[in-house]
Amino acid sequence: MPSSLRWLAALFAACVLGAVVAGGAMYGESRSRTRIMAEQITGGSAEAGRVAIGAYGCGACHSIPGIRGASGAVGPELGGIATRAQIGGHLPNTPAAMTRWLRHPQSVAPGNGMPDQGISASDARDIAAYLYELK
Repeated sequence: MPSSLRWLAALFAACVLGAVVAGGAMYGESRSRTRIMAEQITGGSAEAGRVAIGAYGCGACHSIPGIRGASGAVGPELGGIATRAQIGGHLPNTPAAMTRWLRHPQSVAPGNGMPDQGISASDARDIAAYLYELK
């Protein structure tokens, strides 16, 4: 291979590597901003919400990205819930409505498939923070 082609191939490889590194950095920064925003609007902790989702067994009924073993098919898949217009088909998708739904789904829509789990106000804010990360 002529030296000019080797130089061009090396330049191309360096550009591709640079693009991959820059893309990864942008993705990480975007995820961080999304987490911060979710925590600010809910008053909760996304990491604590991830733990609470496991403790309450939400994954038995829902498929939830980022939660090990959360592959339930009874309730809706929760990936992208942050971008949906409604929660449970009855409430606007706002942080206050999300925490209300998480704490008392049967009082919002009696007879729906989501049982009241006795979720505390603090845990509901944390769970909402985690769910609002799922765009």
